Amino acid sequence: MTTSDSLDRSEPTRHAAERNIALGRISGAFGVRGEIRIESWTDPPVAILRYQPWIFVHRDATSRLAGVIGRAHGDAVVACVPGMADRDAAQALAGAQIFVPRSALPPPKPGEYYWVDLEGLRVVNADGADFGVVDHLFDTGANHVLVVRGERERLIPFVQPYLVSVDFDSRRITVDWDADF
Repeated sequence: MTTSDSLDRSEPTRHAAERNIALGRISGAFGVRGEIRIESWTDPPVAILRYQPWIFVHRDATSRLAGVIGRAHGDAVVACVPGMADRDAAQALAGAQIFVPRSALPPPKPGEYYWVDLEGLRVVNADGADFGVVDHLFDTGANHVLVVRGERERLIPFVQPYLVSVDFDSRRITVDWDADF
């Protein structure tokens, strides 16, 4: 999520609410009793435990699971998966991504957005030039960046002063960005 207090606060579309959101991945086994070590992409990392059911996607298999409990462990999370009793079973899940239904996440606070809710929105500048749609976002460490695909790909910082408004009703993001960039 990112914050900007002066932006339009209309709600995301229902389409985004039906998607599965990646919240982390299993990095391997922890200990000998079947616990897993999780690289969590939530803030704080242990918050991943609040959002269930989990959907594990590993190789060509997908499974749905609820009732996972765990704890913070350094910069990761250690969790017990119901029915998993040994290290070999836990290690077999290494590399699996953890998804949750978008509807399992709380609504964003005013002026905050889940990146997935921004994907697919049309991006225009203040002069009305159409840049295309948001393909995805990424974090540079200094700021978030919109990857916009249209007649060409544009990378637009998702920060003020470049971000003018986000309007979910019209499915449009307005930016202060030169059409020649």
